[in-house]
Amino acid sequence: MKAILLANGSAPKKSLINKLKLIGYNKLICADGGANTAYKLNLIPDFIIGDLDSISDAVLNFYNEKIKIQKIKRQNDTDVEKALKYLIGKKFERVILLGGTGNRLDHTFCNLGIVLKYFDKIDVDLIHENSLLTAFNGKIKFEAEIGETISVYGFDNKTKFVSDGLKYPLKNISLKFGERESTSNEVAKKTVSINCKGGKAFLIIDVKTSFKYDFI
Repeated sequence: MKAILLANGSAPKKSLINKLKLIGYNKLICADGGANTAYKLNLIPDFIIGDLDSISDAVLNFYNEKIKIQKIKRQNDTDVEKALKYLIGKKFERVILLGGTGNRLDHTFCNLGIVLKYFDKIDVDLIHENSLLTAFNGKIKFEAEIGETISVYGFDNKTKFVSDGLKYPLKNISLKFGERESTSNEVAKKTVSINCKGGKAFLIIDVKTSFKYDFI
């Protein structure tokens, strides 16, 4: 099962949500203040979850008798984590996180970390405007447009990367964040493969390409 998780950051376009629904992301879950965005987009989510300190009173009252709303007071995890734990418990396998970035850099950084934190429990991809971020390990292979920009980020020196199909090949090198990154690499072949050995990594690709080649 697949779901859209709407957080309280930069609002996505409604057309993106509709497009995701067409390819099987049938459930819309709001993490607390993400419900404010859903309301502005004239969407009825399937579920709202969080400590409810960010959702406006008007929005809460609007949705209160229409859908299930669960208040969780605990503060040892974020509202996005509360929602992810709910989805994991319901056996969802893949989630697209929208609104995970915005004007709070700490929230953005935290949500990027959540993608890694729950990597072994649920597949979380994050979309921000024209970019899709996913975490991976092992070998990943995908179709892309020649000349397209992609970026790869590792997190320690033990993790090594080998690539095929990139303009600037990765030849068994580490890409430790803050020391060396593969930012704005370029697709040189229609099929790209990247082998991440010994750890996890972030891959950032174009959203339109991810839809075109069924990556998402």
